[in-house]
Amino acid sequence: MTKNIIIIGSGLGGLACGYIFAKNGYRVSIFEKNAQVGGCLQTFTRQGVKFETGMHYVGSLAEGQTLNRFFRYLSLFPDVVASPLDTSAYDIISIGGERYAFANSPEQFVETLSARFPDERRNLERYFSTIRSVADDSPLYSLRCTDPVTLLNPEYIKQSASAFIDSVTDNRRLREVLAGNLPLYAGLRDKTPLYIHALINDFYNRSAFRIVGGSDAIAFSLVKSIRAMGGEVYRSSEVVKINCNDTAAVSISLRNGDSIEGDYFISNIHPRRTVELLDTHLIRKSYRERIMSLRNTVSNFTVYIRFKPNAMPYLNSNFFHYNGASVWGCERYTDADWPKSFLYMHLCAAPDQRFATAAVLFAYMNFEDVEQWNGTKVGRRGADYEDFKLRKAERLLDALEKQMPGTRESIDTFYTSTPLTYLDYTGTERGSMYGIIRDCNESVQTFVSQRTKVPNLLQTGQNINSHGILGVIIGAIIAAGELLGVNTIVNQIRNT
Repeated sequence: MTKNIIIIGSGLGGLACGYIFAKNGYRVSIFEKNAQVGGCLQTFTRQGVKFETGMHYVGSLAEGQTLNRFFRYLSLFPDVVASPLDTSAYDIISIGGERYAFANSPEQFVETLSARFPDERRNLERYFSTIRSVADDSPLYSLRCTDPVTLLNPEYIKQSASAFIDSVTDNRRLREVLAGNLPLYAGLRDKTPLYIHALINDFYNRSAFRIVGGSDAIAFSLVKSIRAMGGEVYRSSEVVKINCNDTAAVSISLRNGDSIEGDYFISNIHPRRTVELLDTHLIRKSYRERIMSLRNTVSNFTVYIRFKPNAMPYLNSNFFHYNGASVWGCERYTDADWPKSFLYMHLCAAPDQRFATAAVLFAYMNFEDVEQWNGTKVGRRGADYEDFKLRKAERLLDALEKQMPGTRESIDTFYTSTPLTYLDYTGTERGSMYGIIRDCNESVQTFVSQRTKVPNLLQTGQNINSHGILGVIIGAIIAAGELLGVNTIVNQIRNT
């Protein structure tokens, strides 16, 4: 008898889980509270120009690499088209008036930075040897079968990224450069585990790409495939309760009053939201309190830039800038010194484009900055909120102009979003960019399992395993593997 899988949320984790289950003969139903599917894969269009909201570039997508193999398994080609970033400088780190390039491949990465730090070649080689070892030692990142399922070496979980980098070199500037892309994971000194830094840097170092035309192509392709295999994705269908009997979950309740029964349930929403949907003795008070108390990563303020036609040459690199001498601690700021850093990247509208049509410009922003407007509706937050956004946007654009002179005159118009926007469209706690903070000092307490005490309720998404496109897909494999067997899925991927 075919089993029914109910999935709450249509972010990448929910869609990937849905695809895997549908591919293996389950009847899949996905319920999304918003009108648009995709979570952080969502885009929006203004005056004919499309803007990314969460997924801006991907790594390891070259032929034979890990994400390429996942994409093939998920039938994302040819729906998803990618454009490679500059292999000699996919990321540019700007610190203290100097710029440093990250080049693809460990050899070129070392060669490029050694030109700036001639006495550090051996240390750079040692640095990247460890980075690659962390990835290679992680079975699901290297697509190896494993019994029992082992995700990571505990050594990489309990050591901080900052401590590892400090152990590599005594050169203060090089330490900062090596941590220079930390906005990709909102890294915290002495807290963020080594494995997060290592897996992200290995991921992009192998190859780096932008999704042509927007990452929503990933979501739309997965929805199409799920439907083709007999599943369904319901939009504007908010789940307000997970109903349980004495032993298991039995149904979900929608805001419109409908009740949907299922055999297994997958939550692709923030663990705090999942706990709030459950009123059952199966979830212990201690677990509920732990989940509710976990801290989340910082949020962001974003300026979405629309350029004048043929005015801005396309920048095929991502630009990370820091005002001070250190890349750490930029989430701690005052009104006077915000922004301490920013990330700037152009969006890819077509392959081989010469001029940019749009860009995104990010800076950290804490939820407290916009908390006074919490509970208000999009577009109805008042003049004070609009003034706040305009002031922040102008200050951030001024910071960009200092680093990229001439940008201002190329801008046709711009739009903004705050942590409240991110909260509204992704449902993540306090608009957090990457969900729950992983802390190497409290590795057990900050770990969230795909399993819950409700035996037929599982969790997926950026808070399970890791965030980012690769981390979330692997988290979906881990969740689906509870029913199918992780090695079964790994073998399917390897044989695709």
